Amino acid sequence: MILCVAANPSVDRLFAVEELTPGAIHRPAEFAQVPGGKGLNVARSAAALGGEVTAAALLGGHAGRWIAEQLEAEGVPLRAAWFEAETRSSLSVAGAIEGLTEFYEHGHPVSASEWAAFEELVSALIPDAAWTTLSGSLPVGAPPDGYERLMRSGRVALDARDRGIDARPAIVKLNAAEAAQATGLGDAPAAADKLHRRSGGAAIVTRGEEGAVLVAPDGTRLTGRSPAAGPYPVGSGDAFLAGLVVALDRGAGWPDAFRAALGAGAANAELPGAGRLDRARAEELAARADVDAG
Repeated sequence: MILCVAANPSVDRLFAVEELTPGAIHRPAEFAQVPGGKGLNVARSAAALGGEVTAAALLGGHAGRWIAEQLEAEGVPLRAAWFEAETRSSLSVAGAIEGLTEFYEHGHPVSASEWAAFEELVSALIPDAAWTTLSGSLPVGAPPDGYERLMRSGRVALDARDRGIDARPAIVKLNAAEAAQATGLGDAPAAADKLHRRSGGAAIVTRGEEGAVLVAPDGTRLTGRSPAAGPYPVGSGDAFLAGLVVALDRGAGWPDAFRAALGAGAANAELPGAGRLDRARAEELAARADVDAG
């Protein structure tokens, strides 16, 4: 079982518009709404890829109940801890200009007792998980070492900016901007090498359409790129992590797991809404991914 921890989930909305004019009314040509935040994007992507997944989420209010209902509809098992405030929302606007315009709420603070209940829930689930993914930000009010406290056992794949890297996760995955901030190095291969030395495990730096760099636990470096680039990149890094962990959970070696990750990330970018992908398309793109040593 793969445990996907979502400490700070969100209702994620995507608007596709033909133009963006300040002060004007806009009617989206396309709209998608999904139970999101990085942790749930990983969970939903992993489930779409056929992985055995359980999501552990900290939820609140009407939005939290909507997320729980949607996960049930998508067939993603959920274990939830509940807090009194409302789960946050995020909005991405695509199509008007190159790239995305994004609006992310910080969310309401959680209390010490609410975080303790979530930590207890996750800690009870980790021993039964072959892999645990920790993704995204911590909610306001959570202890600064919240992720470190969840990393005391099990194989952890971490995607959380500069948090938890020194707690020796089995995998650390950051995008290029996050890796540069964490290492002080703007060169992705050099940053991946430094993250590998710092964490002691595999390190990955994703670079959007330019692909990714992976340094395996033994120090072997791989570079890779997908043959396709879709118009909806939100959540592609989360789908990448899902593809990697699902493949590793099935016994794949690092080169094949890297190809699976590249395929999943590219397939996510072809559909509106983060964490939405077609498994057959992801497998097709994985088989066509260009992966080289060095």
